Amino acid sequence: MIITPASIQDLMTGFNNNYQHGLGSAKPKWSAVATLVPSSSKSNTYGWLGQFPRFREWVGDRVINDMATQGYVITNKHWESTVGVSRDDIEDDNIGIYAPMFDEMGRAVTAHPDELVFPLLKDGFSQICYDGQYFFDTDHSVNDQVDGQGAATSTSNVLVDGGYTGEPWFLLDTTRAIKPVIYQQRKKPIFTHMVKDTDENVFTSNTFMFGIDCRDNVGFSFWQLAFGAQATLNFDNVWAAYNAMRGFKADGGRPLGIRPTTLVIGPTMEQQAAEVIDKQRLASGEDNTLYKKFDVVVADYL
Repeated sequence: MIITPASIQDLMTGFNNNYQHGLGSAKPKWSAVATLVPSSSKSNTYGWLGQFPRFREWVGDRVINDMATQGYVITNKHWESTVGVSRDDIEDDNIGIYAPMFDEMGRAVTAHPDELVFPLLKDGFSQICYDGQYFFDTDHSVNDQVDGQGAATSTSNVLVDGGYTGEPWFLLDTTRAIKPVIYQQRKKPIFTHMVKDTDENVFTSNTFMFGIDCRDNVGFSFWQLAFGAQATLNFDNVWAAYNAMRGFKADGGRPLGIRPTTLVIGPTMEQQAAEVIDKQRLASGEDNTLYKKFDVVVADYL
Protein backbone atom coordinates (compact mmCIF):
# COMPACT_ATOMS: atom_id res chain seq x y z
CA MET A 1 0.00 0.00 0.00
CA ILE A 2 1.26 3.46 -0.90
CA ILE A 3 0.76 5.61 2.17
CA THR A 4 -1.23 8.70 1.25
CA PRO A 5 -3.73 10.84 3.15
CA ALA A 6 -6.52 8.90 1.42
CA SER A 7 -5.09 5.49 2.36
CA ILE A 8 -4.61 6.63 5.95
CA GLN A 9 -8.24 7.75 6.03
CA ASP A 10 -9.33 4.33 4.76
CA LEU A 11 -7.16 2.72 7.40
CA MET A 12 -8.72 4.88 10.10
CA THR A 13 -12.21 3.98 8.89
CA GLY A 14 -11.42 0.26 9.06
CA PHE A 15 -9.87 0.42 12.50
CA ASN A 16 -12.74 2.57 13.77
CA ASN A 17 -15.22 -0.03 12.50
CA ASN A 18 -13.33 -2.70 14.44
CA TYR A 19 -13.39 -0.46 17.51
CA GLN A 20 -17.13 0.17 17.20
CA HIS A 21 -17.77 -3.56 16.85
CA GLY A 22 -15.82 -4.14 20.05
CA LEU A 23 -17.88 -1.52 21.86
CA GLY A 24 -20.98 -3.57 21.22
CA SER A 25 -19.47 -6.95 22.07
CA ALA A 26 -19.31 -6.52 25.86
CA LYS A 27 -22.39 -6.59 28.07
CA PRO A 28 -21.59 -4.34 31.04
CA LYS A 29 -23.40 -4.82 34.35
CA TRP A 30 -22.13 -1.90 36.41
CA SER A 31 -25.35 0.13 36.05
CA ALA A 32 -27.21 -2.56 38.02
CA VAL A 33 -25.33 -1.58 41.19
CA ALA A 34 -23.86 1.88 40.54
CA THR A 35 -25.12 5.36 39.73
CA LEU A 36 -23.42 7.48 37.07
CA VAL A 37 -22.45 10.91 38.42
CA PRO A 38 -20.94 13.42 35.96
CA SER A 39 -17.85 15.27 37.13
CA SER A 40 -16.52 18.62 35.94
CA SER A 41 -13.38 18.90 38.06
CA LYS A 42 -10.43 16.93 39.39
CA SER A 43 -12.57 15.47 42.16
CA ASN A 44 -16.09 15.56 43.60
CA THR A 45 -16.91 16.02 47.28
CA TYR A 46 -20.08 14.24 48.35
CA GLY A 47 -21.19 16.34 51.30
CA TRP A 48 -24.75 15.04 51.18
CA LEU A 49 -23.81 11.49 52.11
CA GLY A 50 -25.19 10.69 55.53
CA GLN A 51 -28.38 12.71 55.00
CA PHE A 52 -31.51 10.80 53.97
CA PRO A 53 -34.21 13.45 53.23
CA ARG A 54 -37.52 12.92 54.98
CA PHE A 55 -40.89 14.59 55.52
CA ARG A 56 -41.97 16.32 58.74
CA GLU A 57 -45.18 18.09 59.66
CA TRP A 58 -44.94 21.72 58.53
CA VAL A 59 -45.34 23.61 61.76
CA GLY A 60 -43.80 27.09 61.78
CA ASP A 61 -40.92 27.76 59.38
CA ARG A 62 -39.40 25.14 57.15
CA VAL A 63 -36.52 23.16 58.66
CA ILE A 64 -33.68 23.10 56.16
CA ASN A 65 -31.87 19.78 55.81
CA ASP A 66 -28.28 20.99 55.61
CA MET A 67 -25.94 18.62 53.81
CA ALA A 68 -23.82 16.78 56.35
CA THR A 69 -20.19 17.83 55.96
CA GLN A 70 -18.83 14.31 55.66
CA GLY A 71 -16.10 15.34 53.23
CA TYR A 72 -16.16 12.10 51.23
CA VAL A 73 -14.09 12.78 48.11
CA ILE A 74 -13.77 10.78 44.90
CA THR A 75 -10.75 11.86 42.85
CA ASN A 76 -10.81 11.11 39.14
CA LYS A 77 -8.09 8.93 37.63
CA HIS A 78 -6.75 9.05 34.08
CA TRP A 79 -6.86 5.80 32.06
CA GLU A 80 -5.50 4.91 28.63
CA SER A 81 -5.14 2.07 26.14
CA THR A 82 -2.80 2.36 23.14
CA VAL A 83 -2.10 0.24 20.05
CA GLY A 84 0.99 0.73 17.90
CA VAL A 85 0.81 -0.18 14.18
CA SER A 86 4.04 -0.65 12.26
CA ARG A 87 4.34 1.60 9.24
CA ASP A 88 5.97 -1.30 7.42
CA ASP A 89 2.89 -3.47 8.00
CA ILE A 90 0.73 -0.78 6.45
CA GLU A 91 2.99 -0.52 3.40
CA ASP A 92 2.93 -4.32 3.08
CA ASP A 93 -0.88 -4.50 3.38
CA ASN A 94 -0.44 -6.56 6.53
CA ILE A 95 -3.00 -4.69 8.58
CA GLY A 96 -5.48 -7.51 9.14
CA ILE A 97 -3.45 -8.73 12.10
CA TYR A 98 -4.38 -5.54 13.96
CA ALA A 99 -8.16 -5.79 13.53
CA PRO A 100 -8.64 -7.97 16.65
CA MET A 101 -6.64 -5.47 18.72
CA PHE A 102 -8.99 -2.62 17.84
CA ASP A 103 -11.98 -4.86 18.41
CA GLU A 104 -10.59 -5.69 21.85
CA MET A 105 -9.90 -2.01 22.54
CA GLY A 106 -13.58 -1.26 21.98
CA ARG A 107 -14.61 -4.14 24.24
CA ALA A 108 -12.24 -2.86 26.94
CA VAL A 109 -13.88 0.57 26.85
CA THR A 110 -17.30 -0.96 27.47
CA ALA A 111 -15.99 -3.24 30.23
CA HIS A 112 -13.95 -0.51 31.94
CA PRO A 113 -16.68 0.64 34.39
CA ASP A 114 -17.30 -2.99 35.41
CA GLU A 115 -13.59 -3.36 36.13
CA LEU A 116 -13.82 -0.42 38.53
CA VAL A 117 -17.24 -0.91 40.14
CA PHE A 118 -17.24 -4.57 41.12
CA PRO A 119 -13.70 -4.77 42.57
CA LEU A 120 -14.58 -1.73 44.69
CA LEU A 121 -17.61 -3.59 46.03
CA LYS A 122 -15.33 -6.50 46.94
CA ASP A 123 -12.88 -4.08 48.60
CA GLY A 124 -15.70 -2.70 50.75
CA PHE A 125 -14.52 -4.88 53.65
CA SER A 126 -11.30 -2.85 53.85
CA GLN A 127 -12.11 0.56 52.25
CA ILE A 128 -13.76 3.39 54.18
CA CYS A 129 -16.94 5.19 53.20
CA TYR A 130 -18.41 8.57 54.20
CA ASP A 131 -18.71 7.81 57.94
CA GLY A 132 -15.05 6.85 58.35
CA GLN A 133 -15.83 3.14 58.77
CA TYR A 134 -15.25 0.38 56.28
CA PHE A 135 -18.16 0.25 53.83
CA PHE A 136 -18.97 -3.22 55.16
CA ASP A 137 -18.49 -2.96 58.92
CA THR A 138 -19.95 -4.04 62.24
CA ASP A 139 -19.60 -0.56 63.74
CA HIS A 140 -21.54 2.00 61.70
CA SER A 141 -22.84 4.58 64.15
CA VAL A 142 -26.56 5.44 64.26
CA ASN A 143 -27.68 8.14 66.73
CA ASP A 144 -30.99 8.04 68.57
CA GLN A 145 -31.46 11.77 67.87
CA VAL A 146 -31.71 13.49 64.50
CA ASP A 147 -29.27 16.21 65.56
CA GLY A 148 -26.63 13.64 66.46
CA GLN A 149 -26.49 14.75 70.10
CA GLY A 150 -27.98 11.59 71.58
CA ALA A 151 -26.62 8.13 72.24
CA ALA A 152 -25.01 6.23 69.38
CA THR A 153 -25.48 2.54 68.69
CA SER A 154 -23.51 0.31 66.34
CA THR A 155 -25.15 -1.12 63.25
CA SER A 156 -23.65 -3.91 61.15
CA ASN A 157 -23.98 -4.42 57.40
CA VAL A 158 -21.61 -7.37 57.25
CA LEU A 159 -21.74 -11.10 57.93
CA VAL A 160 -18.40 -12.81 58.46
CA ASP A 161 -17.84 -16.51 59.08
CA GLY A 162 -14.30 -16.94 60.36
CA GLY A 163 -13.96 -20.37 58.75
CA TYR A 164 -15.27 -19.31 55.34
CA THR A 165 -12.70 -19.35 52.51
CA GLY A 166 -14.93 -18.70 49.49
CA GLU A 167 -15.82 -15.57 47.58
CA PRO A 168 -17.95 -12.84 49.18
CA TRP A 169 -21.48 -12.08 48.04
CA PHE A 170 -23.57 -8.95 48.37
CA LEU A 171 -27.19 -8.01 48.90
CA LEU A 172 -28.13 -4.54 47.65
CA ASP A 173 -31.06 -2.14 47.51
CA THR A 174 -30.82 -0.72 43.98
CA THR A 175 -34.24 0.97 43.93
CA ARG A 176 -33.16 4.37 45.29
CA ALA A 177 -32.17 7.48 43.35
CA ILE A 178 -28.57 6.60 44.13
CA LYS A 179 -27.24 3.07 44.19
CA PRO A 180 -24.62 1.67 46.60
CA VAL A 181 -21.68 2.52 44.31
CA ILE A 182 -20.96 5.83 42.58
CA TYR A 183 -19.40 5.71 39.10
CA GLN A 184 -17.97 9.20 38.61
CA GLN A 185 -17.14 10.21 35.04
CA ARG A 186 -15.01 13.25 34.23
CA LYS A 187 -14.20 12.50 30.56
CA LYS A 188 -15.78 9.87 28.34
CA PRO A 189 -13.44 7.62 26.31
CA ILE A 190 -12.01 9.40 23.28
CA PHE A 191 -10.41 7.62 20.28
CA THR A 192 -7.32 9.50 19.04
CA HIS A 193 -4.40 8.81 16.72
CA MET A 194 -0.91 9.97 15.69
CA VAL A 195 -0.38 9.02 12.03
CA LYS A 196 1.46 11.95 10.43
CA ASP A 197 4.97 11.41 9.11
CA THR A 198 5.98 14.43 11.20
CA ASP A 199 4.65 12.90 14.43
CA GLU A 200 7.54 11.89 16.68
CA ASN A 201 6.42 8.27 17.03
CA VAL A 202 6.28 7.84 13.23
CA PHE A 203 9.57 9.62 12.58
CA THR A 204 11.49 7.96 15.43
CA SER A 205 9.87 4.53 15.82
CA ASN A 206 8.20 3.98 12.44
CA THR A 207 4.96 3.35 14.29
CA PHE A 208 1.48 4.79 13.93
CA MET A 209 -0.24 5.19 17.32
CA PHE A 210 -3.94 4.75 18.09
CA GLY A 211 -5.29 5.22 21.59
CA ILE A 212 -8.18 5.69 23.96
CA ASP A 213 -8.18 7.73 27.12
CA CYS A 214 -10.76 8.66 29.74
CA ARG A 215 -11.01 10.08 33.26
CA ASP A 216 -13.24 8.57 35.94
CA ASN A 217 -13.29 6.74 39.26
CA VAL A 218 -15.61 4.99 41.69
CA GLY A 219 -16.62 5.35 45.32
CA PHE A 220 -19.25 4.34 47.84
CA SER A 221 -22.59 5.99 48.54
CA PHE A 222 -24.78 4.95 51.50
CA TRP A 223 -23.60 1.87 53.40
CA GLN A 224 -27.25 1.31 54.37
CA LEU A 225 -27.96 0.21 50.79
CA ALA A 226 -25.60 -2.75 50.89
CA PHE A 227 -24.79 -5.84 52.91
CA GLY A 228 -21.57 -7.80 52.42
CA ALA A 229 -21.15 -11.44 53.38
CA GLN A 230 -17.99 -13.45 53.75
CA ALA A 231 -20.00 -16.54 54.59
CA THR A 232 -21.69 -19.43 52.85
CA LEU A 233 -24.36 -18.40 50.36
CA ASN A 234 -27.32 -20.33 51.74
CA PHE A 235 -30.98 -19.89 52.63
CA ASP A 236 -30.43 -18.85 56.27
CA ASN A 237 -27.60 -16.39 55.59
CA VAL A 238 -29.45 -14.62 52.78
CA TRP A 239 -32.51 -14.21 55.00
CA ALA A 240 -30.27 -12.93 57.83
CA ALA A 241 -28.78 -10.29 55.51
CA TYR A 242 -32.21 -9.34 54.17
CA ASN A 243 -33.76 -8.94 57.61
CA ALA A 244 -30.81 -6.91 58.89
CA MET A 245 -31.17 -4.45 56.01
CA ARG A 246 -34.92 -4.19 56.45
CA GLY A 247 -34.26 -3.08 60.02
CA PHE A 248 -31.80 -0.26 59.18
CA LYS A 249 -32.76 3.09 60.67
CA ALA A 250 -31.66 6.70 60.26
CA ASP A 251 -30.58 8.96 63.10
CA GLY A 252 -33.55 9.52 65.35
CA GLY A 253 -34.81 5.97 64.90
CA ARG A 254 -36.73 6.58 61.67
CA PRO A 255 -37.02 3.38 59.56
CA LEU A 256 -35.25 3.80 56.23
CA GLY A 257 -37.46 1.39 54.35
CA ILE A 258 -34.49 -0.41 52.81
CA ARG A 259 -35.74 -3.18 50.53
CA PRO A 260 -32.97 -5.39 49.10
CA THR A 261 -33.56 -6.29 45.47
CA THR A 262 -30.24 -7.44 44.03
CA LEU A 263 -27.88 -10.30 44.85
CA VAL A 264 -24.36 -9.85 43.49
CA ILE A 265 -22.11 -12.87 43.13
CA GLY A 266 -18.93 -13.92 41.35
CA PRO A 267 -18.87 -16.51 38.53
CA THR A 268 -17.87 -19.32 40.91
CA MET A 269 -21.09 -18.94 42.91
CA GLU A 270 -23.71 -19.34 40.18
CA GLN A 271 -24.66 -22.85 41.23
CA GLN A 272 -25.01 -21.83 44.89
CA ALA A 273 -27.19 -18.87 43.93
CA ALA A 274 -29.36 -21.10 41.77
CA GLU A 275 -29.90 -23.44 44.73
CA VAL A 276 -31.00 -20.53 46.95
CA ILE A 277 -32.93 -18.32 44.53
CA ASP A 278 -34.08 -20.38 41.54
CA LYS A 279 -35.60 -23.46 43.13
CA GLN A 280 -39.24 -23.40 44.20
CA ARG A 281 -38.72 -26.09 46.84
CA LEU A 282 -36.09 -26.53 49.51
CA ALA A 283 -34.32 -29.86 50.01
CA SER A 284 -36.77 -30.47 52.86
CA GLY A 285 -39.69 -30.18 50.45
CA GLU A 286 -40.91 -26.87 51.89
CA ASP A 287 -41.66 -23.84 49.74
CA ASN A 288 -38.60 -21.69 49.10
CA THR A 289 -39.51 -18.23 50.42
CA LEU A 290 -36.51 -16.79 48.56
CA TYR A 291 -37.66 -18.09 45.17
CA LYS A 292 -37.04 -15.38 42.55
CA LYS A 293 -36.95 -12.78 45.34
CA PHE A 294 -33.84 -11.02 43.99
CA ASP A 295 -32.29 -10.09 40.68
CA VAL A 296 -29.00 -11.99 40.47
CA VAL A 297 -26.00 -10.15 38.99
CA VAL A 298 -23.08 -12.41 38.10
CA ALA A 299 -20.11 -10.03 38.08
CA ASP A 300 -17.16 -11.22 36.00
CA TYR A 301 -14.76 -8.80 37.66
CA LEU A 302 -15.77 -9.48 41.25
